[in-house]
Amino acid sequence: MKHRFIMLVLAMLGLAACAQSPVVARTGDQANAIQSAATSVSSMSSQRDIVLAVANPVEPPATHAGSTLLGYTPPGFYGAGQRAVSDLTSLKQNYGLREVSGWPIKALNLYCVVLEMPPGTSRDDLLKKLAKDSRVKLAQPLNDYAVYADATPQDAPHYNDPYVNLQRGFVETNAALAQTVSQGSGVHIAVIDTGADTSHPDLQGRIHDKQNLVDDDAAAFNHDSHGTEVAGIIAADADNHQGIVGIAPKAILSVYKACWYDTGDAGARCNTFTLAKALAAVIDTDARIINLSLGGPADPLLDKLLDQLLDQGRIVVTALPPSGNRDGFPDSAPGVIVVRVAGTSQASPGILSAPGTDILTTQPGGGYDFTSGSSMSAAHVSGIVALMLSLSPKLDAQQVRDVLLRTSKVSNGMLQVNAASAVDALRDTPNTHH
Repeated sequence: MKHRFIMLVLAMLGLAACAQSPVVARTGDQANAIQSAATSVSSMSSQRDIVLAVANPVEPPATHAGSTLLGYTPPGFYGAGQRAVSDLTSLKQNYGLREVSGWPIKALNLYCVVLEMPPGTSRDDLLKKLAKDSRVKLAQPLNDYAVYADATPQDAPHYNDPYVNLQRGFVETNAALAQTVSQGSGVHIAVIDTGADTSHPDLQGRIHDKQNLVDDDAAAFNHDSHGTEVAGIIAADADNHQGIVGIAPKAILSVYKACWYDTGDAGARCNTFTLAKALAAVIDTDARIINLSLGGPADPLLDKLLDQLLDQGRIVVTALPPSGNRDGFPDSAPGVIVVRVAGTSQASPGILSAPGTDILTTQPGGGYDFTSGSSMSAAHVSGIVALMLSLSPKLDAQQVRDVLLRTSKVSNGMLQVNAASAVDALRDTPNTHH
């Protein structure tokens, strides 16, 4: 009898091992799924595709053979639980949809997919039908977003020497004086943008990590200009005999590539899919500041993720669209700090003004050049916020905005944020270090 019992236990353990073995074997499938999700971005179309989400509840680990667990999930649904797989499979069959890519958003307990509609289908009509389907938690268009920077003139001079006095934004915000008190040490900033030149001499020590959420092209990541420009303004290294100095040269950057350049396009673009993955990735980090020098239409999925980040106490800095209207993502979200180019339009209540015209900053390949746009204005403010948080880590977004508005000064004939004044205001406030 005892012998029979031992054999039965061993048999049960063997069955459990067999049940769990697909999870181990799926390591390669997971990597392939992630790579597939990234490389499929180029095939997405904001004119054609939709974003759909279904519930993806977290399932407990399997305790016995026959359990419906992630290990049985088809490879094409990496990160999806059994319920999500079942709902998505039936939805695609019911509506004739083709999946372009999919990814789990753990923070929202959702599994999202980008889907291509059948030819001849009205997207508006399809979205109305999906909104009434009980299996669907969210259905929306795939939106496009753009960075807010002017194209760099081809004949603009390139500077490879440390001419800090040529940094208009650095000089006009009195950043040098502010840095005698704070250099942003210990502050973690997430830059959601294009890629950035991680090998640039002025950025090597400042970019702590990177994630490519667009493709697997490492060379393109380092050749992307917009993210390199933004990173340089925020945190270019100081006292290294190289080029320029960032507003917060001791801050640490994490770069999330969610935007890319298409051949022949002057500007970079992003979409719902790539931005959602970047925002979800930041949720799992300790980044206090999120720089979003980009924008586009309102987006329900991105708003959900942004709300969660704001609820966690993150300080989100974004650029005012060239139109001057705050009616899209991320500029319309309550709690987001919006920044315009000083002097280019009439200031609106609550919107900060910062240098954004002819800004000398880092460029791919170890170079330096001038660029303009509210993207650069937002980067200046992100750097100043890092100086502030290094002194007073418990500041929230409202307090940061209030200090920056109250301490703005006229420089070069324009009212602009002032790094030195903001830092001084915190030094005069009791208990700013705790």
